[in-house]
Amino acid sequence: MTDTELPPGGGDIVPARKLAARVEGAYAALRGRFQTEPVAGLTLGFDGVAGDFHAGPTRRSGGREPWYARGTEMRNERQLSLVAADELAAVASSMGIAELRPEWIGANLVIAGLPAFSMLPAGTMLFFEGGATVKIDGQNKPCRHAGRSVAENAGMADIEAGALLFPKSAKRLRGLVGWVEKPGRVAVGEGISVRVPEQWIYAA
Repeated sequence: MTDTELPPGGGDIVPARKLAARVEGAYAALRGRFQTEPVAGLTLGFDGVAGDFHAGPTRRSGGREPWYARGTEMRNERQLSLVAADELAAVASSMGIAELRPEWIGANLVIAGLPAFSMLPAGTMLFFEGGATVKIDGQNKPCRHAGRSVAENAGMADIEAGALLFPKSAKRLRGLVGWVEKPGRVAVGEGISVRVPEQWIYAA
């Protein structure tokens, strides 16, 4: 059995690899609400972005965690929301709107240079030139709450219909969520060294 094979019943292993990307935009939610605003950069600590709506070492469970009673305190693996401009443009086109701005859906970072950004696997690590490291937890599942924000900001005639359309249009295009593994400053325009982990499908 080679290093790129699994035992019988498994599948091929895709080796780890390194990619390059850059920070195209930075945003923070500092007004106590979900939507973010453009900033020159972000100072990342172990709690995420200080003062941001999603900052903190823990969070309360919601609809994404049906295995817990709603409101259960749990580790905050959603400190940061990361998106890609090309994917937002694809969602906007699908929804029939002129644009979908990152701040409408609470994004903290717009990342450029990575095709199929939302398909990066859990465990991917982003090493920013400024010294910070962010570890990806997984895809950010689109919801009606973000959809309503998009519909309202885009001036859609039927807000409720827009809120319902967003989860369908943004499936696997909503970006990723992650947490700060190593604090540091992230500035717009800086480079990122991306480490995609070894991957396989558990099929046993």
